[in-house]
This record gives sequence, C-alpha cells and structure tokens, in this order.
Amino acid sequence: MPEIVLHYIWERCLWAGFEQKTTDGKSVEILSVGEHNRDAGPDYSHARVKIDGKEWVGNIEIHVCSSDWTKHRHHLDSAYDNVILHVVRTADKPVWNSKGELVPQCELNYPTDKDYLSGLFAAAQQMDSAVGRIGCAEQLLHEPGLLTEGWRKTLLYKRLECKRASIERLLEITKGSWEHALYISLARNFGFHTNSLPFEQLAINTPLSYLQKHRNSLFQLTAMLMGQSGLIGEDKELQKEYTFMQAKFGLTPMDANVWKHGKLRPQNSPELRIRQFAELLYRSENLLSKILDTDDLKELEQLFAVDKMGESSIDILLINTVLPYKYAYAKHRNSMFDAYSLMVKIPAENNTIIRQWRVLGQEVKNAADTQALLHLYQNYCQHHECINCEVGYKIFQDRQLKLF
Repeated sequence: MPEIVLHYIWERCLWAGFEQKTTDGKSVEILSVGEHNRDAGPDYSHARVKIDGKEWVGNIEIHVCSSDWTKHRHHLDSAYDNVILHVVRTADKPVWNSKGELVPQCELNYPTDKDYLSGLFAAAQQMDSAVGRIGCAEQLLHEPGLLTEGWRKTLLYKRLECKRASIERLLEITKGSWEHALYISLARNFGFHTNSLPFEQLAINTPLSYLQKHRNSLFQLTAMLMGQSGLIGEDKELQKEYTFMQAKFGLTPMDANVWKHGKLRPQNSPELRIRQFAELLYRSENLLSKILDTDDLKELEQLFAVDKMGESSIDILLINTVLPYKYAYAKHRNSMFDAYSLMVKIPAENNTIIRQWRVLGQEVKNAADTQALLHLYQNYCQHHECINCEVGYKIFQDRQLKLF
C-alpha cells in the first residue's frame, strides 16, 4: 500500500470505530488528526491524541513501515523531536528521535476489505493534482516497469546537462571564473527553493572579491552578508561593522521584504542560512579546488558541515551544486566524472513530486532516482512531451499495434 493511502485514511478518519493501540499495548484516542504539512518536516502538525488517558499535542508522522523512520533519517533530525505518535501500517522496529527518546507507535487499525481499499487508492490519487499531469499514470500503476532503469539513468544525465548549461551562463557573467560562479550557485542553493532568488541576488550584489578581503574574520563576513541582505536587525556591533564596509566598498543593501519567512521552520530562516553561508566562506578557503580534488562523498559532506546544518540540507547542496559543478568541470576539461556512482550513495529526496511517483509504484532508492524523476516530471510530464519520453513512446507503440 502506498503511504499516500494511509494519509487519506488518517485525514478522513476512516479508522473511526476501530480500536487503536500503541505497539506496547496502550490505548490511543485520536482527538484531532492535525493539519497536513506540505513542506519539510512531519506530515501533520497540531494533532491531539490521548495515549493511555494522557493527552498529547504535537506532530504526527506516517509511514508504511516503522523502519522508514530511520531510512528517512528522522532519528537525526530535531524537526521530528515533537512527533507524539508514529502512525504506521506495519511496526517492524522501535524508533527514537534525535534526543534518544522512544517515539510511541501505532499500527493504524482500519477497514481491510480489498475492494474498499481499491476505492481509497483511486481517491488518494486525486489528493494531489500533480498525478493528473502524469499522462501515463494509469499504465504505470498496472505496469511500473514501463519506466526502466536505463531511461532513469538517461534522465539523470539530461538533468546534469541542464545544470551544466546554467553553470555555463554563470561563467559568462563571472568572465570565466569558476570560483565566482560556484559562489553564486552555492548562495542560490542555500536559499533552498523558498529563498533561492533572494540568496542569488545577495551573492550578485556582494562580489566575492569583497568577501575574500575579509575571509579571515567570521564576524566581518557575517556583517557584510547580513547588512547586504537587509536583515541585519538590531545587532549594534554588526550594524557598525556593516556601515564601515558599506562606505569602504560602496555597497547597497537589499530590500528585506524580498525574503520569505512564512511557513519556514527556524532552522530554515534566511537569517540563519545567511550566517551559515558566512561560516562556510570563513571555513572553506579554496573551496572549489577541495570540491574538485575529491570524489569521496564523506569528504564532500564534511566541507558543508557548518553549525546547525542538517544532513538532508547538506545532501541538497551536494545534489544541486557540488556534483553538477564536478560534472561541468570534467566536461570543460574533457575528462571523466562518474556522477551516477555518487548520486546513488545520497539518500532520496522527499518532496511532493517524488511522493507522486511513489504513488504510481515507482521505487525511489536514492538521489539518482529522485533527480531522474524530477527531470521527467518537470520536462516531459508538465509539458505533455509524452512522445519524446520512453514510457510514452512505448504506450503509443502498443496502441498502434492494437489497431492492426
């Protein structure tokens, strides 16, 4: 059963009338299923449940199997420390949060009639309109193997080529400086989608050469970037330092209103991300050469291990910046770089688009899978380029054969 069906059962209270218990036998009374969270973090917030008569208010996380908790690294992520109940179909292991606390689990009790569940599955597909934009959804549901490993690998390299083209455009802006282009690209990805454009503008408005003059002072790097962002706040020392640099370099700060704060968790706030970016610049002299000189994933991860930067955030930086730069530079030098072998070692991304592919029965094991599926959805499905897709072309051929 896909996880999205469990979401459907949970949200619509189809468990009502069935006794619910934790895996250690305590009674569970569900008072409120909470609000569906479509951003990063636990699946439902502000839920209310009674466990053994004691009322709890907090987050709910839903998985098909308990072991998915550790597969998705929730045991290392403090964002999941307020999960009051882990709702699963099968409890195959106990789970703990990042504080080392045991998380209560409940194997959800609900109707098991196959025809009834088939109806739920069809309804669950409508929960997200993205499924409707995957033209071959019905065929993939019945035959997931239509989307082959070979086509996925091709899609991954098509995505890398698109990112290489973006890097080439940055190189034109920076007059061929790979280091400066990396700086702008890293800044954009430090915005993690929500603030990617403001972060990119911050990097463009704050030339790398200015920052390099103060590379040995984290305080000065922080002052310059925070001042330039318009988010410097009430810190008098930072304000004083930025005023000095503003006069020295002729800097103009951004409008603070371009930054988005709504629905962001504290660890994703632009203020924290800018400070982390300053720390990265402070700690990582010759960052480009360090990136290019190693293919060891642990060493690459360590380059971005700044304060309060979670593993999933580091993975996103590796996927969207580091590996594409290594790929583009290898192409520039007419040398080889096996991006695929590193991508398969990075955990799968978790977002709305990837969840839709899971609904359609697609196995998603690692970042190579997610990058391929994101490229397929964004460049083929959304633009109805079915005839240019291996899956769509196979379906078209099968239909043509049935006509004769």
